[in-house]
Amino acid sequence: MVEKIIAACDGASKGNPGPAAWAWVIGRADGAIDRWEAGPLGRATNNVAELTALERLLEVLDPAVPVEVRMDSQYAMKAVTTWLPGWRRKGWKTSSGSPVANKDLVVRIDALLTGRNVDFVYVPAHQVDGDPLNDAADRAASHSARTQEGTSSDAGAALPPPEASTRASAPRARSSALSGSAGFSSAGSSGASSARRTRPSGATLKARFAGRCRCGKAYDKGETIAKNPDGWGHPTCV
Repeated sequence: MVEKIIAACDGASKGNPGPAAWAWVIGRADGAIDRWEAGPLGRATNNVAELTALERLLEVLDPAVPVEVRMDSQYAMKAVTTWLPGWRRKGWKTSSGSPVANKDLVVRIDALLTGRNVDFVYVPAHQVDGDPLNDAADRAASHSARTQEGTSSDAGAALPPPEASTRASAPRARSSALSGSAGFSSAGSSGASSARRTRPSGATLKARFAGRCRCGKAYDKGETIAKNPDGWGHPTCV
């Protein structure tokens, strides 16, 4: 019996669109990393980087060997599994009638998946004690996006270390009343205030209507979307 390969892939875009890169990682039976590769894409969106990472991974794997692909991009996974058959039936249009974004990449991945045994597994990104293969792919893609240089284990390179967090610490609440008001915004004058409930940036829900993300790409009704500073869009674009 052929043993299943466990792999992960990830993309990064510093600006979305901005300097972008892809990366893939293949694990060993003991859970350690066997080999990996990352490469630059110039200026591209995060979604292009995620799809390219999957394409490059499938290109290096033996089609006859079953594989589990771990990804933190629901967009990339659903694009080549859930949504693709409907897009093809509709002449490569979304449910809103707009052209399918990144069609050429999706078509190439579809061809690479044909006749293969591939299981996709979603793993949340940037989690403490998260999936080690996805974390390694994320670090490699992020490093290559910043440097715009390709690198790999075959070249004798070591995986880049985790990036230092650039997220600022949240200010402390000035009173016990404020400390319990997370998820609300308030406004008022002369001591009076009114509040309306808002979803925090990053919160997700199912889209009630088709729309367009801040990255410029459309999302479909029923697709998982997330709150971002500009409105709603792909969770990966927050």
